Order: sequence, then C-alpha cells, then structure tokens
Amino acid sequence: MLQKLVLAIGVVVAFSSCHSTSYHSDEPIVEVPFTEVHVTDHFWAPRIEVNRTVSIPSAFRQCEANGRFDNFALAGGLIKGEHKGDFPFDDTDPYKIIEGASYSLAVKYDPNLDAYLDSVITLIGAAQEPDGYLTTCVTNKCERLNRWWGTRRWEKLNSHELYNSGHLYEAAVAHYQATGKRSLLDVAIKNADLVCKDFGPDERQKHVPSGHPIIEMGLAKLYKVTGDRKYLDMAKYFVEETGRGTDGHRLNAYSQDHMPILQQEEIVGHAVRAGYLYSGVADVAALTKDTAYFHAICRIWDNMATKKLYITGGIGSRAQGEGFGPEYELHNHSAYCETCASIANVYWNQRMFLATGDAKYIDVLERALYNGVISGVSLSGDKFFYDNPLESMGQHERAPWFGCACCPGNVTRFMASVPKYMYATQGNSLYVNLYVGSESRVALANDTVTLVQNTEYPWDGLVKLTVSPRKASSFSLKLRIPSWTGNEPVPGSDLYTYIKRDREPCAVFVNGTPLKEKAHHGYVVIEREWEPGDVIELRMPMDVRRVKAHEKVRADQGLLAVERGPVVYCLEGVDMPDRHVFNKYLPEDADFTCQYEKEKLNGIVELSTTVKELDRNKENGMVSETEVPVKLIPYSTWNNRGNAEMAVWIPASAGYAKPTPELDIASRAKSYTIVCAPIQKDGIACERREWCYGVNDQWDPKSSDDMSKPYWYFWLKEGTQESIEYVFDRPEMVRNVQVYWLDFDHYDGNYRVPASWKVQYKAGSGWKDVEAKGEYGCRKDCYNSVDFTPVKTTGLKLVVQLQEGESGGVIEWKVN
Repeated sequence: MLQKLVLAIGVVVAFSSCHSTSYHSDEPIVEVPFTEVHVTDHFWAPRIEVNRTVSIPSAFRQCEANGRFDNFALAGGLIKGEHKGDFPFDDTDPYKIIEGASYSLAVKYDPNLDAYLDSVITLIGAAQEPDGYLTTCVTNKCERLNRWWGTRRWEKLNSHELYNSGHLYEAAVAHYQATGKRSLLDVAIKNADLVCKDFGPDERQKHVPSGHPIIEMGLAKLYKVTGDRKYLDMAKYFVEETGRGTDGHRLNAYSQDHMPILQQEEIVGHAVRAGYLYSGVADVAALTKDTAYFHAICRIWDNMATKKLYITGGIGSRAQGEGFGPEYELHNHSAYCETCASIANVYWNQRMFLATGDAKYIDVLERALYNGVISGVSLSGDKFFYDNPLESMGQHERAPWFGCACCPGNVTRFMASVPKYMYATQGNSLYVNLYVGSESRVALANDTVTLVQNTEYPWDGLVKLTVSPRKASSFSLKLRIPSWTGNEPVPGSDLYTYIKRDREPCAVFVNGTPLKEKAHHGYVVIEREWEPGDVIELRMPMDVRRVKAHEKVRADQGLLAVERGPVVYCLEGVDMPDRHVFNKYLPEDADFTCQYEKEKLNGIVELSTTVKELDRNKENGMVSETEVPVKLIPYSTWNNRGNAEMAVWIPASAGYAKPTPELDIASRAKSYTIVCAPIQKDGIACERREWCYGVNDQWDPKSSDDMSKPYWYFWLKEGTQESIEYVFDRPEMVRNVQVYWLDFDHYDGNYRVPASWKVQYKAGSGWKDVEAKGEYGCRKDCYNSVDFTPVKTTGLKLVVQLQEGESGGVIEWKVN
C-alpha cells in the first residue's frame, strides 16, 4: 500500500505562473524517478560513480572517526563514555549520508553497503527514546552543549532538534523507497508522531516554528509515502508559525523567523535555512492548494534572482550569520556561498518548476548545479568546500571533513540524486529539463517512452534525443531552451547581462526537419504522433560570452565574468605564467579559443586568450603593461591542483587591475588572534592561537563597511577585550601602525569601531605597551594612524576594547 501511495501522490497541483490567482485543473507535474534515468555521459556519470565509491564511504568513515555513530550507541545504552562533537545537529551527518547511500543502492545494488546501512540504522533505532524522541546530545545529557539545547527537550527554538528530525525523515523515505525496508521509516514515523503530539495550536502544545527549517520538507515526504494527513498539517503549522512570535520567542532573521511568510518581500537571514524553508513552503502550498503562500515565495524568489544571486548560482554573501546581506551585496573574495545553500537553491527551484512548469526555475537550477554545487566537492570526491568564494588569494582549500560537517553529507545525498532533475511529466506531456547523456524510461498517461540522449553537454551544444514509445502514440514533448542561449543569463532579471547580445539562435530538428515553433515559458513544445526511433536534434551555440553585473553591485564594477554554455569560468594562478591573477585585465573585446582537454581536471573545455599584465617598476614606481597568454578553467574545478589565486570576475581595464605589491613588514608577518574555546577544562576556558587572515593582505578598503576583500572580525564577541598579533620572521624596527576598522550593521550582531585600543610590542617572553606619540583613533572610513617611539621587536599586538554590546573587527593593519 505504501509503495502505491509513493507513486500516486506527487505535487498535487500546478500553478500557471507566479502571478496566477487560480490553479490549473491540469494534471500535476511530477519528477521522473531517478531510478528510471541511467546516466551514461562523460560529465555526470563519473561524478556520480565517484560519489558512490569515494564520497559516501569517506563520509561514513569520518562519522566513525568523529563519534557520530558512537553518540547513537551511547544514547542507546550500547556503550559507555562521553558524547562527542561540538554541535547538536551532528546526528544529521549520518542521516544525510544514509539518504545518498540509499539513492546509490536504488541505482546500483551493493550488498555490503546494504548491510552497512542496516547496522547503522540499528544504532539509530537503539538511540530512540520510547516515545519517539531522537536527538542524541539531549538523550546523552551533554551539558557541554547546553547553550544550544538548554536543559530539556524542545526548550530552545534554535536547538536543531526538529532539524535533526527533518533529515531523519528524508533519509527514512529514501531508504524505504530504495530497499523496501521499514526499519528506518518506522523510526521516522514514531518520531514524527511525537512531533505532531508536542507541537501545534492546542493549548498544551508548543507554539513555535521549526527553528532550522527542513522538517517541513521531511513531513511532506512522509505524507506522500504514508498518506497520513497529520504530517502535512504539521508541516503547514510550522510554516504558518514562522514570524508570529508566539510562546514569547524572539523574532530572528537568522532562524528565518523574522516575519510571517505572507508578509515577506526580501530574502534575508541564514541562506540554507531560507532555501530549505521556501522549499517546504512550496511543498505545503502545492499539497494544500494554497495560492497565498505560493505567491509569497514567488515574490521572495524574484528578490533573490534579481538582487542576491551569484553568477555561479550560489546564495548568501556573508559569513556573519551564513546568510544574505543587503540587496546587490555580492562580494567575491569574502563570498560565503555555502555549498549547502547552493543545494538548497536547487531544491527550491525544482519545486518552483513543478508548481508552474516555467523553465526559468530550471535555468537557475542549472546555473547552481554546474557551478555552485559541484565546486563544493573535489574531483577526487573526498575533499569539500564549506564556503565557495568567487575570488581567492590562495588561502582557500577543500578539507576532508569539518567540525560543523553539514556540507560533506549534503553533497553525498545530492550527487546521487542528480538524474531526478532531468525529466518531468504532466499527464501526457514530457518535460526535458537537463541535457545529459543517458538512457531513460518515462511513463506518460497513455504510453511508456524510452529516451536516449546523446550529447557531450556542457562542453558541446549538440543534443540528439531518440524517442521510442512502445507503439506509435501522440504526446507533447517540451524541450527546454536554456536562458544562456538567449540574451539573459537569468530570465526576467537584470542582475546580469551579456555584453554582446546578438548571437545565432538555437535550432531544433525533428527527424532532420527544422522546427519553427518558438519557445514559450522557456520550452519549445513538440506535439505529434511519435514513432519508435524518432530523433530530435537540438543545436545550441556555445560561443564564449562576457557577463556584466548590475551597476549597483559594487564588488563587480569594472569587472566582467566569462561563460560558455552553462559553465562559469575563472582564472587560476596555476595557469598563469607568474601565478598571479589580480595583476591582469582582460579587455572586453578579447578573443578566445576553446579546446577540450581530456587529461586536464578529469576532462574540461579550456579557454585560451591573451590578457594584459601590470608590472610596477621597483625603482621608479611606474606601471607597465605586457601581453601574456593565459588559460581559463571551469570555476567548479578550481583548487584541484593545489592552492592558488583565483578570480571569476576579471578586470576589463587597467584601472581595476592591481599590480602585485612588494611584501612589507605587515604582509610578511604571520597574523594570529587569541580565542577562548567553548570547551572548558577544569572549569577554566581553554585559549588557543588562531590564524587571523585578511588584515595584512595589502588590499586597501573603500570604507569601513567594505567587506569585498578579506577582513577579520571578532565572531560572537561583544564588549570584550580582544587582540591580534603579528609575528615577524626577524627583528624589525617599527615606529608606526595604521588600522582600518570594520563597521557595519548586521541582524546577527553589529560590528563597530572599538571603544579604545593600544599597541604592544614583544619584549622577551612578554608584551609591553609602546610609547605612543598621539591618540589612538577610532574613526571609521579611514586609516587610524599612530606614531610611537621606535622599537626593535619580533612582534606587535593590537589590544582592542570592543564597545559595550557591540562586536568589531579589522579590515587592514599596516606597519611602518
């Protein structure tokens, strides 16, 4: 019965558009199950296989090594010991990997993986309390994490208990659908029943939203699998509770709880939570036929797509709060663009497409898929980016795991499910959304159709699609014409524009005969009686195009990006003669040559061109220009050949390029800050020295709120005394420092110039105050310079007193 419900319940209704006031009476648009899509190409097939054979096993090993499984065993009374890990959401790491492993099992059965999942699920089941509650740090009474969850279950809104539940439900549904086993599904249902009992509108229930959204999507999936309406009602309740401030909780954008969704116009707050929340809202709106909620997320989507979307499909510009800044704030060097946020953006756009049938959502999905998502994992499959900057001075590097390990597990579950985004059906209509070499079987209302795609997309724009119904039959085939083939990188948005807008249009042929139909809502609709073996040919121009950002995007003024097809390119220092990228500019009219390099970065189309390189004469300071040949690579493949400089947005003229500066006292120094670790030993807070990056990178800020280049901020510190140290590689005679203070507003805490500060120098094994000859300035939007009696030392320290109730930071610190 459950399996029948899985097939019968999809997205219940389709919206005509974001501006619709009524629903279609049409059939729902539903995804073609990824198990019916077998990828055979040279781009996605190797990545999916690496995910299966490397990423998933690697992530499970990390769970073993970092105590994720031990926590379940401890909660279940199977072992004794201390709870491990620093976060209450560590439980979700196994859940996400189980989900990805289940998808892999469904496509390619592996008895060893199947048995391994059974053993992990046994641990999870043992950890569940009798009434269904399941969050190990609470069951294990981990007082070290009390600041997150409090002293009892469900005490704190942002405890992540419901976030844990959401990922549990998604893993359980995937495992059940892949294996037919109910072991994890029964655990999920028992937990969901408890959630439905403890939360809701009744007097004795808790009246709060979910804190960290995802349970909304998970409950919708449980409803689809079980048909139990209370799960859908619970998902809708969490959506409705957002921003209402009931039970006295404080409204907060970080938790996506700043105002009711129906009142929202702008996307703000934590980017991953936003993507997950609006995905859940889309599920609830579709399943309950709620036009008001759908129209609200349409407004929010428009704000995202026109003012806050990175060219790579990433979202979230700020490390502070891991979220959105003001409109048009799209920094490159300090871009956060969390991998999980790009994945959430795909989830959201897929649901928007399912509700409307509009290709613009697939256009944004594709942009995120080919750039912002897969940049988050190395080509080897065992290293990951948490944040994905669009510019680097070589300080960024993927890691095999993180203390906060949400991204690796998310990548494993997402990569395994990529085929499900390729096709969708609506009654007797077939949507072709993504172009990937593959063999698929698609069930329509009146027939089952075999589809074979032959293409080298995204490197080549030729797609041949062989359509073979079981018998001659009539149906509509809707072929997506990507927005990048026209004049808009993002449909309906002026956030990005192509410099040259005249190009050859796409061409569509059916059995060799050209088709004259125009695209509508991004699709060319082919309605005919199909014969087995009919061939559609789509020819998309794949010339290199330069992209300009909206004039309000300050970080991209004077810069242009490079695209070819759906792929965004970058300069990487590895391919530069001098290993630098910021001292170069690429004129707007530059010519490119394209070459497929099979042995480079697992096979890429590489772009070659000539740039102008700036060089400053050391003796007279004059800047000269030299032409040098360079290569550009797909952004998603950077940092696979070691650390190096990188830039997506490239100067188009000399005025925006920067000659490589000579190292000075500050830039040669190693910079550190002293941080107080949250873990305490013998009642005393442990201190550690932490690398303090950005304050000596020789980039001059334009203002105190200029976060476009690296800077240092005192995270979660307010009104305290903090310090930054320079350690010199040899004794230096110093007499002056210049400090540029950080100052800007943020929903998760403001950053202000300090109340006071001073400079100390290293004297022997200790520190002494310098003899200042002037005031220590605390002005913003300028360098605060102070002279002092010269000292010869191996180190300097800034001792900074933050303003009461405020945090602070340093953009640049010079030493003379």
